[in-house]
Amino acid sequence: MRYRSLLLAFLFIVTACIPKTPDPNMQINQAVAATLAAMPVPTSYAIPTPYPSPTPFDLRGLFCEYQFCIGHPTDMAFLDLSAQQNTSTPSAYTQGIVVFYSNNTFIRMVWQVSPGTADPQFLLDFILDDGIDTPVGSLDVKLVRDMSVIYTSITSSATPVLPFGGAAAWTCGERVFAWKAYTPDEASAPALFENSLARFVCNR
Repeated sequence: MRYRSLLLAFLFIVTACIPKTPDPNMQINQAVAATLAAMPVPTSYAIPTPYPSPTPFDLRGLFCEYQFCIGHPTDMAFLDLSAQQNTSTPSAYTQGIVVFYSNNTFIRMVWQVSPGTADPQFLLDFILDDGIDTPVGSLDVKLVRDMSVIYTSITSSATPVLPFGGAAAWTCGERVFAWKAYTPDEASAPALFENSLARFVCNR
């Protein structure tokens, strides 16, 4: 009985060591899987970068005061900043500061009498806030209806919801005007200024 048990154990061990013939179906499946894994994967299409579209403005609003008029979006509220900051010297013909604002745009406008000054650069420098407004690109200089006009695109850290904008200055008669806007996208400010200035008139 003892020898029989040893013989059975020996036969089991020998049988286990005999190489088995591999299953052809399994070999085919493994070869197909390896081939598919080695095939190059097609390059996926680049995801288009979303760029903000220009904010549509209804520019039928017209501000007329202090012997000048300028276009602006109809949904903007007006505030005489000179009167708010110093009640003894509100805005007047000779100088002033006004702001227009809505949920998606902020505009600031300043002016002052400066007889004989054809270059409005000094007032453009004044309206740009140091450490907040950064000019972008080159300065655009042109003559619009006999007014010397300069314009620059800007980025601003004044508010995270309006990080872009533009600033401009121009002469009209004996006064120099400056305009600045904060907008949610890059394309809105230039169009807003062009349309606003197209409706600008001043008493000379």
